[in-house]
Amino acid sequence: MKTPATFRPLENRTQFISGLYGDLMENGIRYFFPGATLERLAGGPERMPGLLGAVPSGGQVEFEWMGEGYSLSASSKLSDHERRLLRSIGMVLSARYQLITNQALAAQSFQLFRGLPEDRFVSAFLDPSPHTSGEAVAGVRDRIADAIEVLRTSSMSTYENRRIATGVLLFGSMPEPCHEPPQTPDWAMRYSHELTSIRSFHRLCDGLQTLALVDRDGLLAELIDVHEWAEPYRDMPLPIPTSARYGDHCRATLCGGHICLILSPNGEVKIFSDGVPVFRFLDGKWRLVDARYRYEMWKNAIGHTELAERLFAVALNLTESRRGALFVVLDDPESARALVSQPDLLEHMNHQPVAEGISSKDQLHYLLRDKSIFDFPSTVLENVARIDGAVVLTSQANLLAFGAILHHQGSEEAINRPVEGGRTTAAIAASRYGTVLKISEDGLVSMYREGRCLWEM
Repeated sequence: MKTPATFRPLENRTQFISGLYGDLMENGIRYFFPGATLERLAGGPERMPGLLGAVPSGGQVEFEWMGEGYSLSASSKLSDHERRLLRSIGMVLSARYQLITNQALAAQSFQLFRGLPEDRFVSAFLDPSPHTSGEAVAGVRDRIADAIEVLRTSSMSTYENRRIATGVLLFGSMPEPCHEPPQTPDWAMRYSHELTSIRSFHRLCDGLQTLALVDRDGLLAELIDVHEWAEPYRDMPLPIPTSARYGDHCRATLCGGHICLILSPNGEVKIFSDGVPVFRFLDGKWRLVDARYRYEMWKNAIGHTELAERLFAVALNLTESRRGALFVVLDDPESARALVSQPDLLEHMNHQPVAEGISSKDQLHYLLRDKSIFDFPSTVLENVARIDGAVVLTSQANLLAFGAILHHQGSEEAINRPVEGGRTTAAIAASRYGTVLKISEDGLVSMYREGRCLWEM
């Protein structure tokens, strides 16, 4: 029996695969760039996938994928890490396309299709080498994706009715003077999801103080103390402020190209590279932290480096304890009278003895009145910030109010945003008087300025 002339199985299969990989690319970009707009432009002849001609222009990037033109538009110029992530998405999908259309390669490379595509995009961002082509995928095991799968599996398990916390340091490929490559025994196990079936595996390292060390081939080589590993870099400044809990994890990745992944006691996956946090997996979603770029935005808006460092580090510490807070740095100190009620301002003093009247917060104002936030330790500032209400200060770090209920009027952004609670509404209103850092109880930090949220991480 002859095949009807109108039935072209090879052509139909090619069109199906092309459409599938077009959808995968669009879904991947929308996943990591939820606030941006992705639009199709006029297309050309179909070709092998690859992000071609990506040219940043302000907040817009134009590129081509499988013969289709695309435009990705954001409210601000894409950062270096955002453009790198965009290329990583294209790299992974291009390699997968080459595999699925090459029978010889596909037969030996099913491991690339394990797990979620988003995990592979994160892996390619951190180390492109296993994803440069179909041949590279077939020949190189993706140890970062393996490590992510270990942490994902562990996050769904408990040990003695407690959430599991664990972590791993992937030894880098660049030379560094402080650590020799680990001497891995011949019988070493691969750091992959098979390890999670061994119950005692989760007791070997807690992710906070101890880590598993994995060699360049992805084998579990030894166990290390992260503080001891980071000790040679103790005098090296970190690129940006970080939380006290994870300072050693950042330092551990300052040299050598090492990558640190941990599953925190909060059930959150964190990834550190080049001395900074790079990705977070929180509430079932990967987030590009882009901490260096976002900290620079914050520091430039504040105009006071020490103040920016102190508030940023305190905010990160608060996220680890899942405590909400709001810091407002005013452009003009006089605007505090319009934003804050008079009884909440530190200049307001209640001299009534406690025994003779109703006690109130303003009777404690003398403890912090006429003080800069540098006059007391960061730990004290963290406790002050935990009090319901906002911490209001000048751009010179002088404290004006704490636990303050802010005045605000309905703004267009506040009305149009999904309901998020009073802290978000207060942040939008206060940002018309200065720069605001909002810490949410779900572990996110956001920066507001001129009535808009500029970033969230």
